[in-house]
Amino acid sequence: MNYRHTYHAGNFADVAKHLALVGVLLHLKKKDTPFAVIDTHAGRGLYDLSGSEAERTGEAKAGIARLRDLRIEDAPPLLAAYLEVARGWGETRYPGSPLIAARLLRPQDRLVAIEKHPDEFAALKRALQPYPRARAVGGDGYEQLPALLPPPERRGVVLIDPPYESENDFADAARAAATAIRKFATAILLIWFPVKAKAEADRFCGEVIAAGAGKALRVDIVVDNPPRDGKARLSSAGLLVMNPPYGFDTEMTRALDAIAPLLGSNGEVVRLTAT
Repeated sequence: MNYRHTYHAGNFADVAKHLALVGVLLHLKKKDTPFAVIDTHAGRGLYDLSGSEAERTGEAKAGIARLRDLRIEDAPPLLAAYLEVARGWGETRYPGSPLIAARLLRPQDRLVAIEKHPDEFAALKRALQPYPRARAVGGDGYEQLPALLPPPERRGVVLIDPPYESENDFADAARAAATAIRKFATAILLIWFPVKAKAEADRFCGEVIAAGAGKALRVDIVVDNPPRDGKARLSSAGLLVMNPPYGFDTEMTRALDAIAPLLGSNGEVVRLTAT
């Protein structure tokens, strides 16, 4: 698999995904009791938006860069919190999900970030060195996940965010979600997926929801992303949030409404009922 998130870091899908992650972590921090964060496909942690890979696709310029002029003090609370974290490394660098989580951890909380590719794992270890409560694990996230569940904290979030370059990734992600629901029923699950075909995305979400979580939200974001250099670009992505926190749907809707004019997008948050 040749996937490297460096080409896509900071794009519209990252913005939506990381908004959701920040919202979930802020909710978990409302209680003093510790929580765990498990990131199954963590990537390298920090991305250079001025590098050749990011410049080649230009996806960050159509994503996080368009939010550069937003004033934190004028933004809805969730968006303000996300912008504060995302801007913490300067304009030319963008944090991935493990670094966002590590920045928001308290002394009693813990992060396990899993990455399979050796080069990305080495970079992840370096990025997480300043955070004593964050641990980088080299290996396959799908294989590692069952042994990590349930965590001793009995509270937390599991982020499942594979590259979806393999024909098996949708099926593997659904199985991983089912395992997490079975072994860690109170977990908040964040499952990212591209929407290349609506029927495929709907089928995937239905399969995950049928695994048994009590509540679910689906967040979809669609952008005006015409082909560049004759190559089609991802223009729609989604998040499935299992066991969403109370009020999360309202917070996400407000944040997405605030950024939609800048991203050239429309966002939708749909409450789903597991059966």
